[in-house]
Amino acid sequence: MRIRSALLVLLAAVAFLAPVPIARAATSIDLSVPVRAEPSGAAVSLDTTVVMPAGSGRHPVVLLAHGFGGSKDSVRPQASSLVDGGFVVITYSARGFGKSGGNIHLDDPDYEVADARAVISAVLASSAASRITLDKPGDPRLGVVGGSYGGALALMLAATDPRVDTVVASITWNDLAQAFFPDHAGTSIAASPGAAPSGGVTGPLKQQWASLFFLGQVGGTTDSTTGTTDPCGRFDPTICAGFLSASSSGQPSAQLLAMLRAHSPAAFLSRLKVPTFLVQGMNDTLFGVDQADATARTLAAQGTPVAMRWMDGGHDGTSSTQAGDEQAQVTWLQHYLLGDAATVPAFVFADPLGRRQSTATLQRASGASYVDAATWRDQPIDGATKTIISPPGGLPVSNTLLPQAASLGTSLPTYSLAALPGLSAAYDTPAFAAQTKIVGAPRLKLTVRSTGPVSTLFLSVWTVNGDTATLARSLVAPIRVSGATGQPHTVDVSLPAATWTFPAGTSLRVLVTPTDSTFANSTVARADSVSISQLQLPQVASTALPVAGAGGVDRESLGVGLAIAALLVVFGLWAWRDRRAVLPADASVADVPLVVSGLTQTFKDGHRAVDDVSWRAERGQILGLLGPNGAGKTTTLRMVLGLIRPDAGQTRILGDQVVPGAAVLGRVGALVEGPGFLPHLTGRANLQAYWAATGRSATEAHYDEALAVAALADAIDRPVRSYSQGMRQRLGIAQAMLGLPEVLILDEPTNGLDPPQIAAMRPILQEYAAGGRTVIVSSHLLAEVEQTCTHIVVMNAGRVVTTGPVAELIANSDTTVLEVASLDGLDALRAVPDVEVSVVSDTEVVVTSSLPRASVVAAAVGAGMAVTGVSSRKHLEDVFLGMIAASSSASDMSPDALRRIRAR
Repeated sequence: MRIRSALLVLLAAVAFLAPVPIARAATSIDLSVPVRAEPSGAAVSLDTTVVMPAGSGRHPVVLLAHGFGGSKDSVRPQASSLVDGGFVVITYSARGFGKSGGNIHLDDPDYEVADARAVISAVLASSAASRITLDKPGDPRLGVVGGSYGGALALMLAATDPRVDTVVASITWNDLAQAFFPDHAGTSIAASPGAAPSGGVTGPLKQQWASLFFLGQVGGTTDSTTGTTDPCGRFDPTICAGFLSASSSGQPSAQLLAMLRAHSPAAFLSRLKVPTFLVQGMNDTLFGVDQADATARTLAAQGTPVAMRWMDGGHDGTSSTQAGDEQAQVTWLQHYLLGDAATVPAFVFADPLGRRQSTATLQRASGASYVDAATWRDQPIDGATKTIISPPGGLPVSNTLLPQAASLGTSLPTYSLAALPGLSAAYDTPAFAAQTKIVGAPRLKLTVRSTGPVSTLFLSVWTVNGDTATLARSLVAPIRVSGATGQPHTVDVSLPAATWTFPAGTSLRVLVTPTDSTFANSTVARADSVSISQLQLPQVASTALPVAGAGGVDRESLGVGLAIAALLVVFGLWAWRDRRAVLPADASVADVPLVVSGLTQTFKDGHRAVDDVSWRAERGQILGLLGPNGAGKTTTLRMVLGLIRPDAGQTRILGDQVVPGAAVLGRVGALVEGPGFLPHLTGRANLQAYWAATGRSATEAHYDEALAVAALADAIDRPVRSYSQGMRQRLGIAQAMLGLPEVLILDEPTNGLDPPQIAAMRPILQEYAAGGRTVIVSSHLLAEVEQTCTHIVVMNAGRVVTTGPVAELIANSDTTVLEVASLDGLDALRAVPDVEVSVVSDTEVVVTSSLPRASVVAAAVGAGMAVTGVSSRKHLEDVFLGMIAASSSASDMSPDALRRIRAR
């Protein structure tokens, strides 16, 4: 009750301390703006809202355009911020979105861009006009702001409407054809930091982004009269047909490319003369930094004022400096529309996040111009010629990126998924002597000699630290090279543009692959001989910007901080309550590999699967866990491995209590309920990916020992989908043995193995345990357990029936094994005092008695049994069946029923 009271008090404090939104008496009006009809003649109106600051004075106006898939409601928070900054804000849902009518024409100058001009005119004709600052009649002091889909519209509107005074465009495209069909190879590269080559051919389609960007809006409009579904949804049919064709074939038609270029700012930039602020994300696999770079270069060349900001968000994740990014946009608008003195630097970029950072450090470039900010450093690299195979059918495919989740790639061990053996080539620089920062797009020359007419390749940048390679930024640079059939052909290549930091002692790796899972890949097999040279790294002189708000105490921020602190206390108490059952290490069993004490587990239906189970495994032992179906063995193993929590009892490994995520589990290897291999990867790559996921050095993996266990020979470098069940099982055992764990737990390890392979596995496990390690085996092959295991634990109905050394259990002096012609006389023998009889088969019984063996044989003959043979040694199967029969209360004690034994 005390903890509950404390939690309630702290939650109340959180509610009290959290900042209360300040009520602002902004006013708004709603409009329905008629715009150009659809080609079909259908009328279209746009759902529009104008939000005005409190009071009656005039203010500059900002048209706020939403992103793809959004509506005027999706930009409401940004609109509120702009109103607070002193602007009248126009929000509206573009045609094809929200409550507006019409179809999506993908920022068509004749539709969406013309619509925006019509919305401005309609607002100037409404009652809101009295609140808008005018430079002259009919000419408002006007800024346009938009992101992604709205960003391209903002640029094109600013170029085509003379009423626009400034524009802010974020995470958007310059050339939509180049964005969807990118090619980072060409004949020359501009000097600006994020430039991609010019003169390249159309590259591969961003297949997954095409689906997300385009097909995600194809809602499937159903015709109620025919029951059919329109695959184009709210898209204009002409655009829909072009994208559906490209998505199917991977190749764009000439008409689609022409349309995409016509719907791009690139076609209008020569007319854009007003100050332009570009904000682009480095965590963006859809519209990369190179798109904003191309826009900035064009504007700077014609004298248009332009500033650039690279933040670490984008279409694949939120910026860590989001509040500062949004404030920079407000500052830009206040400077150009309100005349405020504060302005925005020509070039600001975010450093890569450090391991303990939640907010990136922002850097201000020292120069006065973005396009001239970079200097270039020559960097040696081992660029020797290597051959890459492009697989037939395009499979297997390299997995480097995941759209909309690319930020995960930098924290996951994905190298083995990208660098498929034989299907990739890696080129490393020497280790950097000091920390090296890169700002922009590294560039190099790539030489290709191919067996095919066209070579499509994908280049990515990795940080190499010892044996570990991690994706420095979740970005790839696709290229398409023609003219290399049978002869070398060299092209200029720009790698993805971003900021990168390479610590001293690490090196930069360029990985080249013929496929990438996010693109449309070639299905034609070919071989490419590839080499690289003349790697250049861009660097930008800069100074760190001060952290926003560092100059004083903000009451609202203080409230947020206190509220967060209170929440942390709440969750800390909650976690403490959950963890207080974890007992300290037990020094008395610190050298015992595994101690199971009183484990109990009851399922929701009331069935007690495990009931007060206790046993232990010592160093050097191979312990067999036996029992019929439903005995509770797998449930016990799952508790031992921390996969489920016991209702009572505990497990200790080397003295430490096992709980989910316990550090001591790193000293355990396990194969339970299948290894879960990735079928398209080779056996070797699967082992490497598994070990990389542990975060431990490759030198600790002991791959050679594990591969010797797998005994797959050349098959280790074949995809796992081609393996037989036995090959998969051997690979699974090898995976469990990676790192040579002190405790090895194997569930049915011989499944799928043939007799020679089972026999070969026996000495491997015995040698493994002989080195002081412990092996626990759950198996239904009793003869094999007898030959392999040193000790056994027998379970039945959730309880332990017996434990002990195998040799003792099968060699008790009070046991006599009788071979008989039939079971005639069995009841008479069971009636003999001090005699217990277990039936093994129709011709074999086991008699347990303190009587001398000769007396046992005489009693059997006297009972009428025809004895044909006598043995003093039982097989483990005899022991097992006898124990289960003695411990079970089931009515069916027939030999067939007793033999229904499994490891589960």
